Amino acid sequence: MLLSRSESRRFRMLEPAVQAGGAVIVTGASRGIGAATAIELNRRGFSVGCLSRAGTPPDDADEPDVYLCEACDVAEEVEITRAFASIAERGGGIRALVNNAGIHTETESEALTVEDFEHVMRVNATSVMAASREVLPYFAEGGGKIINIGSFFDKLGVRRNLAYCASKAAVGAITRCLAVEWAPRGVQVINVAPGYIETDITAEFMENSKAAAWLSSRIPLRRIGTSIEVARLVAALISEDVPFMTGETIYLDGGHGMAV
Repeated sequence: MLLSRSESRRFRMLEPAVQAGGAVIVTGASRGIGAATAIELNRRGFSVGCLSRAGTPPDDADEPDVYLCEACDVAEEVEITRAFASIAERGGGIRALVNNAGIHTETESEALTVEDFEHVMRVNATSVMAASREVLPYFAEGGGKIINIGSFFDKLGVRRNLAYCASKAAVGAITRCLAVEWAPRGVQVINVAPGYIETDITAEFMENSKAAAWLSSRIPLRRIGTSIEVARLVAALISEDVPFMTGETIYLDGGHGMAV
């Protein structure tokens, strides 16, 4: 669920001009959580670099021309390097990175091939490592922020989701390791781990009324989350100056992961 055009206009009128200090890069920014995050960051006055395979602005963006868009397949290391250099040049540097791009597949574990497993890991986890490494030299001496989009599946055992769960657990581990290693440089690394969120990935599942009712009964808030709720959390972490927070995984799942 994204901001409507009228909401986007109204909020933008309340915000200051683009904040100095470079762009915030969002990977997978053309749709879903990535698009909502890019729009929310723009609303708060940030220059936003949008990376996606299509290289297009966020879906439903009120003013698509304000975004710095680059075509980039995060599974390809050389494309990350090229896209970051372009955004840095066009945006006057890079101040933060949101590693959002990812894929989700379901396969019976006995039928899961090594090739398919490694592809999910490459897109969901290896790209987080590579993008984080590549953005580091662009951060100013005072540091920067890296927000990784994980999943509450990182702590669950989910049927037919071996590759996805493993990749999101890896994102949490990458977050912790980079946070510890780069803390002396002033770099914060935080993992935001959503539960079930209203996106194109969950749309088909939620169209099944029985499945939707079952899922809602498992979530204490009795509903799934929205992309804009994730976007607001990510934007708040980038906007606020709380340098003592780093390495943490923040679960945004309506209490689902802890409910009994």
